[in-house]
Amino acid sequence: MAALRLGDTGVPIYVQLRDQFLRAMGAGLMSPGDQMPTMRQVAVEMKVDLNTVRRAYDELERLGAVTLVRGRGSFVAEPPPAMEGHEHETETDRLAHQTLAAAAALGVDPLALSERIAVLAAKEKIK
Repeated sequence: MAALRLGDTGVPIYVQLRDQFLRAMGAGLMSPGDQMPTMRQVAVEMKVDLNTVRRAYDELERLGAVTLVRGRGSFVAEPPPAMEGHEHETETDRLAHQTLAAAAALGVDPLALSERIAVLAAKEKIK
């Protein structure tokens, strides 16, 4: 939780939290089966409203990144099986459009971003 940082970027706090947890999962800092910090722990540590953290966790659950076990807590979910065919193409397009919109909002050159993604993806395949 020490790696969580909130910025004054105009991006809603719940989105910042959601995205930071997703990045931690993608980077392998949080593995499937790991218990997430409680919503209350995050709210107190980050000095934000509990409902804001709940919204981030709800988004993570909706995305399938987190599984809620009543009475036990939230856990990092197993990654879904790889998509194929039309579903893969549709989801790839959706994610690409979302990423391009985020890049435009931050003033990031989309071609530079795509080159960086290619470099990082190649490094991930090597690991």
